[in-house]
Amino acid sequence: MRVTLTHLEKKILDSIRSYYEQYDEMPTIRGIGKIVGISSPGTIGRYVNSLVNKGYLQREARIWRGLKLTVFDDGRSLPLIGRIAAGKPIEAISGESELNPNALLLGENRYALQVIGDSMIDAGIHDRDWVIIHSQDNADEGQIIVALIDNTETTLKYLYHFKGEFIELRPANTALSPMRYTSDRVLIQGVLVAQMRTY
Repeated sequence: MRVTLTHLEKKILDSIRSYYEQYDEMPTIRGIGKIVGISSPGTIGRYVNSLVNKGYLQREARIWRGLKLTVFDDGRSLPLIGRIAAGKPIEAISGESELNPNALLLGENRYALQVIGDSMIDAGIHDRDWVIIHSQDNADEGQIIVALIDNTETTLKYLYHFKGEFIELRPANTALSPMRYTSDRVLIQGVLVAQMRTY
């Protein structure tokens, strides 16, 4: 289903996009209000929150002014015409719906990373794939996580606990061995929620 915008939401989004293209940085809330002719920062803040919820903007604490435009900020959808078998052939059934990348990939506290290497290849995650991560500092056993080791290196691995006091970061590649660290050396920075690949 297409994520639609109200007239004022589109006007605010267009003003943000235009400002970013001109100055290579995001405008302030008051700056947005000045562009669109609304003096109330609270009103602009509510519209910005709506644009975040609809997937047109992302909140990112690590960047200037805490907002960024999403990859799919134009709101376009792809026709979803049915299913296709990757095993035994199935009857071709056409559909009349749409696939919106916003709904699949975007959301509060998410960010993207490009995978370098083949340590997760048996999980279907290949070198140069893009992964979508939900930013959080905890994870369940067996989830694929972004782990920060010794505050210097990050890696994408399965999370397991080993003998209580150790964290095991397990690759999905039979040629590689698990890595084990005391729990104080590993910080969980996020959990894998989606993946993208182009050909």
